Amino acid sequence: MDAVLAVHGGAGKWAIDKQEARSVLDALRGAVDAGLLALARGNALDGVTEAVAYMEESGLFNAGIGAVYTIDGSVLLDAGVMDGKTGRAGAVAAVEGVKSAVKLARFVLENTDHVLIVGEGAEELARAAGLAIAKNIFYNDVKNRRYVEAKREAVSGRWHYKKVVEIARELGIGDTVGAVARDREGNMAAATSTGGVWLKLKGRVGDSPIVGAGFWAENGVGAFSATGIGEVIMLSLLSFKAAERLKSGVDIDTALQDVLGRGHAEVRR
Repeated sequence: MDAVLAVHGGAGKWAIDKQEARSVLDALRGAVDAGLLALARGNALDGVTEAVAYMEESGLFNAGIGAVYTIDGSVLLDAGVMDGKTGRAGAVAAVEGVKSAVKLARFVLENTDHVLIVGEGAEELARAAGLAIAKNIFYNDVKNRRYVEAKREAVSGRWHYKKVVEIARELGIGDTVGAVARDREGNMAAATSTGGVWLKLKGRVGDSPIVGAGFWAENGVGAFSATGIGEVIMLSLLSFKAAERLKSGVDIDTALQDVLGRGHAEVRR
């Protein structure tokens, strides 16, 4: 059986110039290369971990060191991974000072009996795992300017009482990154990582670290990594329900159209 890996750089407005677009495409190709190399040397879980970590560390996506700011100007990361062979998952949420949240999520999977660890507990775990870095690496002039502009709009009252869906539409959905893979033995894996949405409340957690919402992997069925509006994806359990539709016997296109249709219905409410 051939090994297969796919990556995504997230849904969003992507209002970027040609040079930035080339940089993003180069980073996506680099993520694929890193993932395929890890896949060839190891397994599906290795492939998705390294592919997502590459994107986190590139600084070009809303994940890892490229993550966006919360309402108070901090950077909080979410990530999750799932092993389709064992059915186990690991995830972290609302964590600061970690360059690769997906590697920390995998550490949770492989070194604890837990599934999801958040906040200070996740940061302590990152230090123990050697994954913590200085927090100033997450800040740069481009993001600082965008934060100031967005905060000015929020303070003016424009977004004070808007739903998170509307905020996401105004600022760009989020550019979550993810990867899915199948190794030569047929084992599946999925990983998703994000910085959330601009101006999110401190402590807000999206779908990316939620099993069955932001990611899902199940041998013999498929592997899924979601991107979009976290609240909608969580309420619709997008990834899990896509897998369930596949198990019911429909083809992949029908399964995705069904679950995405339900998600769009949620957005319109």
